[in-house]
Amino acid sequence: MPKVSSSQLPLSAIFAIHKPSGPTSMSIINKIKPLLQGSNLFMSEKDIKQLGRLKGKRLKGANKHLDLKVGQGGTLDPLADGVLVVGVGAATKKLSDFLDCDKEYQAICLLGSETDTYDSEGSIVRRVPWSHVTRDAIEAVLPTFTGKIQQTPPIYSALKMDGKPLYEYAREGRPLPRPIEKREVTMHKLEVLSFENPASAADADDGHSYKPPEKIFTAEQREALKKALEGGIDHSVDKTPPLDDIPDEDQAIPPVFKIRMTCSSGTYVRCIAHDIGHAVGSAAHVVSLTRLHQGKWGAEDCVSYDLFEAASNDAERDEEGWTAWERAVMEKMEIVEK
Repeated sequence: MPKVSSSQLPLSAIFAIHKPSGPTSMSIINKIKPLLQGSNLFMSEKDIKQLGRLKGKRLKGANKHLDLKVGQGGTLDPLADGVLVVGVGAATKKLSDFLDCDKEYQAICLLGSETDTYDSEGSIVRRVPWSHVTRDAIEAVLPTFTGKIQQTPPIYSALKMDGKPLYEYAREGRPLPRPIEKREVTMHKLEVLSFENPASAADADDGHSYKPPEKIFTAEQREALKKALEGGIDHSVDKTPPLDDIPDEDQAIPPVFKIRMTCSSGTYVRCIAHDIGHAVGSAAHVVSLTRLHQGKWGAEDCVSYDLFEAASNDAERDEEGWTAWERAVMEKMEIVEK
């Protein structure tokens, strides 16, 4: 644990939380901020008392410093879990370093269906045969996605074109003004960790439990997406299958493949899964996504989010006056000079 003297308090620091799947990154920050504001680690006792008096009131003038700065160094989708870097106080100025750094991810991808968001949070756009796909077939196309690659962000993303989010073009059926601009990213390492096919399992209870989303595009949504795609979207994989529903030859649960990648900032992991599906003549979407590393912060460096969920500022304290979450943060944090 970093040696912390009373003369250093309050601190500015960076630490990492293991974000669970489900909540947004911002909701995590909003959850922990009141705890940080009530901790002597990051605010003086005088400021904590003053903030308590000002609670619910707008901070202005000389009191603005009481609104403790808390930020995160790279958001994770609600579906994703894993390393979420958090900065407190003056350390928030260092968070930009984590936006432009290499990251490591592990993703589980389900074959046979494509969704609008490229993950299981979306709606099925189409179903595609998958029984011909093998682990060898997936491994054979990985070199296409390794090294410096050109990646086309998904149309259902918050990226803006002429001031309008791409997903709004798709929802409104308005053709894109121009093709979505490709971005160069670097895939340092990409490997298949496993390939699991329940259809070939000896025991019907063996295998994974992932299933395609229940939400399916309506005819109106499908038509709107087609019109948006007419605006010139250029997929990063040749021979993109048409936007039509092609039922598979059987109703068995399709396989999943697990991949691990180390990539540069700006890489769309969902696009990698989506494009691999196309490259093997099928379709795929992400059903589980974990960020294993962000810069120098790895899963082993994270503070469990459970400690914050169960915490309060009047929680039981140890002999030195620290709560369980404060003690965990002190063990993992990096102190930043103000």
